[in-house]
Amino acid sequence: MAFWQFFLDDKKIIQCSRNTIIKSEVEDDILLIKHFNNRNKLIDIYLSKDKNINLYQLEELCDAVGWVRRPLRKVKIAIEHSFLIMSLFHKNDSSKKLIAFARATSDSVFNATIWDVVVHPDFQGQGLGKHLINQVVQQLRYADINTITLFADPQVVSFYKHLGFISDPDGVKGMFWYPC
Repeated sequence: MAFWQFFLDDKKIIQCSRNTIIKSEVEDDILLIKHFNNRNKLIDIYLSKDKNINLYQLEELCDAVGWVRRPLRKVKIAIEHSFLIMSLFHKNDSSKKLIAFARATSDSVFNATIWDVVVHPDFQGQGLGKHLINQVVQQLRYADINTITLFADPQVVSFYKHLGFISDPDGVKGMFWYPC
């Protein structure tokens, strides 16, 4: 049960190892990490579930990690038809800078699959991917979805295993996460 409490903690403020998650006063944006140290510069990291994402920034983010480009019209349709969208960003003056993204599709009852998890290389290895996936899983669990799957490249399988996902027993790249 302790595993689930991590994802389903109902408190507005949750202490993390080095940072604090705080509910923001801004409409759909949640202040996820206040004073995140990125290259000796303190920035605030926000989380958003808004599907109205800047597709050009998403394309730049995917380019930064070396993903093959997809037609933006198709990306827009994929986002519109997704069950859940989560993005992390920081604010530069009055604009938002996208630094991480994930989405999930679902039958809205039993199953969901997490897709397109990406964190900008300048922000990798600092816990943001973990925060993002934990938030996605938490939202899917709030929707009472019990089977959460994802597809992972071999170089990130260990990352997802540390978050509770297990490999497909047949060795397929698919990853499966089941409640305890």
